[in-house]
Amino acid sequence: MADLRDIGISAAFNLLTALVFLIAFAVLRLQPINDRVYFPKWYLKGIRATPSRSKGVSKIVNLNLRTYLRFLNWMPEALRMPEPELIEHAGLDSVAYIRIYLLGLKIFVPIAVLAFSVLIPVNWTGRMLEGAHDLTFSNIDKLSISNIPRGSNRFWAHIGVAYIATFWTCYMLYKEYKIIMTMRLEFIASSDRRPDQFTVLLRNVPPDPDESVSEHVEHFFYVNHPDHYLLHQVVYNANKLAKLVDKKQSLKNWLIYYQNQYERNPSKKPTIKTGFCGLWGTREDAIDYYAKEIEKLSEQEAAERERVLSDPEAILPAAFVSFKSRWGAAVCAQTQQSRNPTLWLTEWASEPSDVYWDNLAIPYVEHNIRKLLMALGLFFLIFFYTVPITFVQSLANLNGIEKVFPFLKHLIEQDTVKSFIQGYLPGIILKIFLLLIPMVIMIMSKIEGYTSFSSLERVSAKKYHLFILINVFLVSIIAGTALGQLKTFLDQSPSEIPKTFGVSMPMKATFFITYIMVDGWAGVAAEVLRLVPLVIFHLKNTFLVKTEKDREQAMDPGFLDFAVYEPRIQLYFLLGLVYCAVTPILLPFIILFFAFAYLVFRHQIINVYDRKYESSAAFWPDVHRRIIIGLVISQLLLLGLLSTKGIKMSTPLLIVLPVLTIWFYRVCQGRFESAFTRFPLQEAMMKDTLERATDPMLNLRSYLHDAYLHPIFKGGEFYIVPPRDEEEGAPLVPTKRSQRSSKVTSLASSEASV
Repeated sequence: MADLRDIGISAAFNLLTALVFLIAFAVLRLQPINDRVYFPKWYLKGIRATPSRSKGVSKIVNLNLRTYLRFLNWMPEALRMPEPELIEHAGLDSVAYIRIYLLGLKIFVPIAVLAFSVLIPVNWTGRMLEGAHDLTFSNIDKLSISNIPRGSNRFWAHIGVAYIATFWTCYMLYKEYKIIMTMRLEFIASSDRRPDQFTVLLRNVPPDPDESVSEHVEHFFYVNHPDHYLLHQVVYNANKLAKLVDKKQSLKNWLIYYQNQYERNPSKKPTIKTGFCGLWGTREDAIDYYAKEIEKLSEQEAAERERVLSDPEAILPAAFVSFKSRWGAAVCAQTQQSRNPTLWLTEWASEPSDVYWDNLAIPYVEHNIRKLLMALGLFFLIFFYTVPITFVQSLANLNGIEKVFPFLKHLIEQDTVKSFIQGYLPGIILKIFLLLIPMVIMIMSKIEGYTSFSSLERVSAKKYHLFILINVFLVSIIAGTALGQLKTFLDQSPSEIPKTFGVSMPMKATFFITYIMVDGWAGVAAEVLRLVPLVIFHLKNTFLVKTEKDREQAMDPGFLDFAVYEPRIQLYFLLGLVYCAVTPILLPFIILFFAFAYLVFRHQIINVYDRKYESSAAFWPDVHRRIIIGLVISQLLLLGLLSTKGIKMSTPLLIVLPVLTIWFYRVCQGRFESAFTRFPLQEAMMKDTLERATDPMLNLRSYLHDAYLHPIFKGGEFYIVPPRDEEEGAPLVPTKRSQRSSKVTSLASSEASV
């Protein structure tokens, strides 16, 4: 078990690693050749361009020595941009995200001051562990609640801190929720006109023997939304066509690569083997081979494009329906369209860049079956991953390593090696084990069938948070405690095990401290260095780039991966809330993480990350809910811990906290959450009225007619239905059905399958 010396060595090692990353970043960002890697956002906005004055070596290396003296000026610059300007520059999603780190500082800095003023002296003078010969502990544990004797009145200090921490956390959560809600409403009210403000996604259009999907949709909305319906765009199953286009682009990249190679050395034509992965097969001229393959794919692409546009089976029972006003779209998106709640399903359309087109082809029933299967898949993923997590815990203590590798006993017992293993190894092994989990979870979410990138990220974040909560937190505590105190557990009577577990559970703080330093210090520093994008950019720049446009395409700004980053932040909230009244020595490590991450990610969203989509901070209710979950877990664990300490009346007092916290959550949910799930009709009408006054000649049909056309068709020939006269009022909508009024027909079709 790690002691203060081990934690100190681990802290020094991680701080040194972070410092190396920061110095490397500070130097690399000054080099002209890396400008597109560390400032891609300004290139995308057209504000920054490759320096034209630089010549020779100065195009690659910065020879101005004065700039190196100010190599850390990126830190104050990251804090200089005011928040309103930052919202305009990077979007509300990015600003709301970095405010999570700010919220962590607002919550834990005052709690840390209180805990260090009250609990550290109380714990240190408890002296319970000095007489315990049957437990394994370290100097750090003398600063925890484990050092308080059973039945001591000192535990009232911990109960008091738990109450203050709960009320302070709820107060800050309420304030932040209110701030984010206000920012969201102001952002929506002040944002420019966007297609998604007028559009809903329609799914599960019932089949009709007399009309095509497009005609059926048009007929239904002209009848049921006669004053507000404007136009619609049916959804095509163009997944195969998209794959052909992607494959063609990949072949073009290889063609460019070999053309560049030939231009550099015209005396030797490049050749390749045409077999699997170029490992075997006949050898051919590489340029001719890829030119022929691209020509073949172009023919296949044209044929598939023609098939998609002409085959009725390629049209899905879904459409993007646009309205003449935001008010009309809001009414349609937030109401039930037919008696059968499984047909004519409407929801707010995501902005065009947010649509995940591959999943629009999934039917409603199949979508629910996929969700069930992926829920089972997540259960088995979490269940089977307990094995490697337990393995990490077994190797995180010296006895476990010596049992598995007895020949390393002499090396392990050396002080420096011992400190490295106990202070650094557990955290780095756990981080390695978690590397692939976000990717697996995102694949599972895509299989489920969500239709936008924002919903995919929110659902993936929910799954990843559950995975971290169970495997990283609960399993680490249970497995680590049981393995660390195995002899004691086996020798004592079953009635005494809860007591030993209650004493031992706080001792896992040392493991989480090592993880915080690896993931939260060195990991965040690696984020700003962008080593992988740096290498990839220079590889592309060397082998694929011919023109300035190619160089722009080789630039990868990346984006805020909410599905990965936010659940990790929640782990720090959970650890801080759990250990603030148990082992408060952990709090400074968490505070340093929040401060450093806030600085780094503010810099990244200003200079690097591009906006993948804009949801106007729609994810904030999830952030709030997960912090509340962490708060309730901390209260229940403290309740369980003190129940073994012989404190009278502690259980009734502590059981009040989760009840109050859940009540507080319901209050916030009723007060704020509707602003994140619904668009108020009052706001919609105000924005529509203002727009009509400021832009009376707006041609909304022209603005929306191809906004939700599949990207694969944009730029090419595509048949657009001629616009109708918007002033034309027809009580009966033209239909192919004979001898039936359009209204009766529409009602009948909407009640199909009731």
